[in-house]
Amino acid sequence: MAAPTSVEDYLAALPEGSRAALEKLRKTIKAAAPEATETISYQMPAFKDHGRLLVAYAAFKHHCSLFPASGAVIEALGEELRPYFTGKGTIRFHGDKPLPAALVEKVVKARLEENAARSRR
Repeated sequence: MAAPTSVEDYLAALPEGSRAALEKLRKTIKAAAPEATETISYQMPAFKDHGRLLVAYAAFKHHCSLFPASGAVIEALGEELRPYFTGKGTIRFHGDKPLPAALVEKVVKARLEENAARSRR
């Protein structure tokens, strides 16, 4: 598969279950960070805030992932993320069980705050 050139291309190439889950995720991220811009980064959809990576997401063969690009955010939301496999920089979920919108909003808001703090330094 050729590298996607747009978020729409990326989503269009996915199987229906993964596409539906990621479209819902995308909508939730847009609502939580309306000024963020969409892009493709590392061959997956991502949102940037004032030029800084905010979050990215992707579909894989057996799961989908939200990448908060911050171990601190994953650590801070530890208990709320317990039902999902989390690694150093990823939150995994299955397409048939998408992440709750409220949890995605918390991740995005935490990343916005983190990026704003970095900009103030």
